[in-house]
Amino acid sequence: MKIFVAGPRAITALGKMVEDRLYNIYEKKHTIIVGDANGIDKAVQMYFSTLAYPHVTVYSSNGKVRNNLGNWQVESVSVANNVKGFDFYAMKDKAMADTADYGFMIWNGESKGTLNNIINLLNNNKKSLVYFTPQNDFVCVDDFEKLNALVNYCNDGTKSLLKKLCKAIPAMQLQMTLV
Repeated sequence: MKIFVAGPRAITALGKMVEDRLYNIYEKKHTIIVGDANGIDKAVQMYFSTLAYPHVTVYSSNGKVRNNLGNWQVESVSVANNVKGFDFYAMKDKAMADTADYGFMIWNGESKGTLNNIINLLNNNKKSLVYFTPQNDFVCVDDFEKLNALVNYCNDGTKSLLKKLCKAIPAMQLQMTLV
């Protein structure tokens, strides 16, 4: 099984509950798909690097790897030169969601990138286990209703962001029933 692990750059430490879940992945020898950003990506890489875990693939945009702490295989996602900012990295994230069988997201209820990853996984009919840091708890997000319920615990900015991100994906417009 390929598990896409991601979260915001704003979170730099994993915490015991997240590490316990990552250790379960390690014991089952699942493949980890992770990005190359600072924050959660780097923390996840550090965790698996200390275990000398070989089943990790690091995704980067246009082959420019920012972090690869375990010297793992790199999957380069081509991005057009005119694509900048959020969209530049979102293409890499979409490739990870497309490749993965399952998502494990660490989310602070604010990160646009992590929310977009959950949406991309759902759009591919894939579940995510979300460690929701504001509640210090795990939530299985396997449909848009559960995502909407989770976002209802967030601020108005995140609620608006969910609507905006879903409107950008035509297939999802029909699936969203936002409050």
